Amino acid sequence: MLGNLTLEELIGAKLEISSKTLKSPLYGTPIWKHTRELVEDAVLKFAVSVTQCPTEAAMFLGMTPYKLYSLIKKYQIYNYFKSRKKKYLVDSSIGEENASQKESGGS
Repeated sequence: MLGNLTLEELIGAKLEISSKTLKSPLYGTPIWKHTRELVEDAVLKFAVSVTQCPTEAAMFLGMTPYKLYSLIKKYQIYNYFKSRKKKYLVDSSIGEENASQKESGGS
């Protein structure tokens, strides 16, 4: 059933379920303001979850591994996948080190 929904319908359904659960139409929630971040976070988590290594995830997203690592850090993807045991993120701190070195100009 979910496979037949478009992404737009799925997002709309999730928002509707959330508002019904909270018994509120989500007034005061800056959804529009944060839409880009919500989508980037979701796409990043999807890419990491369906790939076998960071290089593959970066290629899937059309970015460099350094850009991927900076986004993983920005969206705190390490924390998200710790509970889901995504091996290449949890068992290695290389990604954070590489991203930090690149940002600081180190090698």
